[in-house]
Amino acid sequence: MAFLSAMNLQGRPPPITANLNPNSKPAGSDSVSLNSCEPNSERQPRKFSSKLSRWNRARALKSGSKLDRPISNSTTNQRLPIGNSNRSDVSTLESDVSSSNGDNETDLTAAKSIYIVSDGTGWTAEHAVNAALGQFDYCLVDRGCPVNTHLFSGIEDGEKLMEIIKQAAREGAMVIYTLADPSMAEAAMRACKLWSITSLDILGPITDSISSHLGANPSGLSRGVTKSSLNEDYFKRIEAIEFTIKHDDGALPENLEKADIVLVGVSRTGKTPLSTYLAQKGYKVSNVPIVNGVDLPKTLFDIDQRKIFGLMINPVVLQGIREARAKSLGLGSSFKTKYSELGSVKEELELAKRIFAENPTWPVIEVTERAIEETAAVVLRLYDERQSNRAMPRISKCY
Repeated sequence: MAFLSAMNLQGRPPPITANLNPNSKPAGSDSVSLNSCEPNSERQPRKFSSKLSRWNRARALKSGSKLDRPISNSTTNQRLPIGNSNRSDVSTLESDVSSSNGDNETDLTAAKSIYIVSDGTGWTAEHAVNAALGQFDYCLVDRGCPVNTHLFSGIEDGEKLMEIIKQAAREGAMVIYTLADPSMAEAAMRACKLWSITSLDILGPITDSISSHLGANPSGLSRGVTKSSLNEDYFKRIEAIEFTIKHDDGALPENLEKADIVLVGVSRTGKTPLSTYLAQKGYKVSNVPIVNGVDLPKTLFDIDQRKIFGLMINPVVLQGIREARAKSLGLGSSFKTKYSELGSVKEELELAKRIFAENPTWPVIEVTERAIEETAAVVLRLYDERQSNRAMPRISKCY
């Protein structure tokens, strides 16, 4: 209760400024899902467009936008400034809450808020929240229940933590936190319970379970970006990102030997976003495009073949992605016909299939039904298996 006693409540300085954190874009335009494991199983373009439309509407609502629909005239809850005074009596919190709860009725069409609080970067909680929100797309689209997420990173001070929790209480927000310091986590739990705030400790239960399994106590130290965290792993990630940017889309093929992972596939199969995602995890990635009439670089066949992964996609989905890409770039009709016409798309994919068949050691990953994160998980699992020469259980029959 040490942090609770330090709360200042009565004065009204300006409110906390939250770092608005839009939800992550789920995989880019190259990862539209169709329920097929076969790359050549054709679907109607109309179904593809409908799914994209639903997906975009869900993403808009996650960021707090509202669709064109009738909206209630009831008053929305506004963020109130945080109190600050010299009084430390925790009992005043209860009276503040009880006096403010009945003032405004909740507008069911208003965006719900989720506060993400971390003593580090907040990536762990942020990714967990985004993954969980993906399970409610039906609600976001059909019922119009937008969500605002606010990320508070680097929170290592007890008073600052209490101010954030008090602001969450005033706004009616949910609090999700990853706090490595047990005393900070306990203070957050107690404050949320006192203020009747829906809360979730993401890091605590996992840490406790691993501690029990290992028979060791956790350090309780945060993993924020401080001087002590600028270690070898940090600089490895920076180097990997720089390498990946310089070797995008077949650039500098003479350096393929220096890459940890090489991705091969036709245009718009998600090679670049997948490369960037893997680079952020510390892997140097090169990607090589398959283009009709253009030979693959000879160095591709001279390097360690365990590094190479092929990407395949449904032709109808690829056609839709290419049409959208050509339209966004304002390209002429002749280019669009050659680039996005279904016959040309199928021809390129057939070429890719022949290349992959001639190189059976390359795993071929179907990306149609996967987000970038899902494809990356498959690549890294296979990469680890191949580098360590050990096999892990197969989850499905196709990559």
